[in-house]
Amino acid sequence: MSISNTPTSSDACLSIVHSLLCHRQGAESETFAKRAIESLVKKLKEKKDELDSLITAITTNGAHPSRCVTIQRTLDGRLQVAGRKGFPHVIYARLWRWPDLHKNELKHVKYCQFAFDLKCDSICVNPYHYERVVSPGIGPSGLLVKEEFDFEGQTSTQGTSGVSSLLPPSEGPSTASTPTFHVTAFMLMPTSSPAPDYWCSIAYFEMDVQVGETFKVPSSCPTVTVDGYVDPSGGDRFCLGQLSNVHRTEAIERARLHIGKGVQLECKGEGDVWVRCLSDHAVFVQSYYLDREAGRAPGDAVHKIYPSAYIKLFDLRQCHRQMQQQAATAQAAAAAQAAAVAGSIPGPGSVGGIAPAISLSAAAGIGVDDLRRLCILRMSFVKGWGPDYPRQSIKETPCWIEIHLHRALQLLDEVLHTMPVADPQALD
Repeated sequence: MSISNTPTSSDACLSIVHSLLCHRQGAESETFAKRAIESLVKKLKEKKDELDSLITAITTNGAHPSRCVTIQRTLDGRLQVAGRKGFPHVIYARLWRWPDLHKNELKHVKYCQFAFDLKCDSICVNPYHYERVVSPGIGPSGLLVKEEFDFEGQTSTQGTSGVSSLLPPSEGPSTASTPTFHVTAFMLMPTSSPAPDYWCSIAYFEMDVQVGETFKVPSSCPTVTVDGYVDPSGGDRFCLGQLSNVHRTEAIERARLHIGKGVQLECKGEGDVWVRCLSDHAVFVQSYYLDREAGRAPGDAVHKIYPSAYIKLFDLRQCHRQMQQQAATAQAAAAAQAAAVAGSIPGPGSVGGIAPAISLSAAAGIGVDDLRRLCILRMSFVKGWGPDYPRQSIKETPCWIEIHLHRALQLLDEVLHTMPVADPQALD
């Protein structure tokens, strides 16, 4: 293995596979990704120049020019990996660049001599020899979802532009004495607002004390590294080692020594966020996106990210849907609560309308702070917190960061300004 820890074609297949696996985008299972990479590395073992080109392309994220990386074309043009068949250039482009890629969205660069479309006997699978051409109408700005809420908080989703949908629940017969309150919000990802100058801001904490100034990351730097070194911070690097704190304890000092290379945060597309753990120690994350992926209630879990892992933490479209739903539910619940207090929703469980008001109070109590939490990520270094650890709150961990995502906060501001809120106090 070379001094820089980046392998070369002379290294063992296992070392090369492990290194390339660290750069996968996370859409496929680790088992499938490993099988696909092993298959490719074995095919290239006798073509050292091409294998070195692949390693260079992947480990530098295409920063350096690289030659074609070719495999033999099969009769039907497809490659079988772990019992699944697919076009090879698409498989590896999904693996290392665009996890949500559609097979019709790839276009080869001009200097690629063995691109799939050129129908040569060999196919170039270098992901950086292809560009993505997104079909009109299916990108983030093409998502239009109609949400309908009744005062009981039921939600139905009908989607367009290829978004899967659930049919609205059937409604029973209603009478004049049991009114239903409906709020309709069209969840269109706005494109009129210019992108913010900074895509995120990062605050560093030791226990419950913020240390140093909040670090803002310009939109011109989609990737930012947060590490434990003492170099001056700036642009795409936030160094925590050079921050001083007169209240720092020995335990905090020890934990800080293990931050090391820290983490790399990457903003993709309009505002999705991925993290790569560069540290030798795991980091722990609070992420509503990961909660949903794990089937947990929002804010219910702390997720452990292991060294070398590369994983998605935040999905802008999902966050936008969630903030729309919560804001609309709060508005509908507030309207229903007002009617219940006035006694206009009588029922077997009510006493002058008071019982329904109590059951609605939680939904009506959703505030701006609850919605802002959807736009924030929290991450601790070295030490975890939550149900599985002695520390119940992140504010009990020795060193952690809070990441405010500006594009999401911008969308939240638009949601709050466009919601037809009858009583503005409900969301204040």
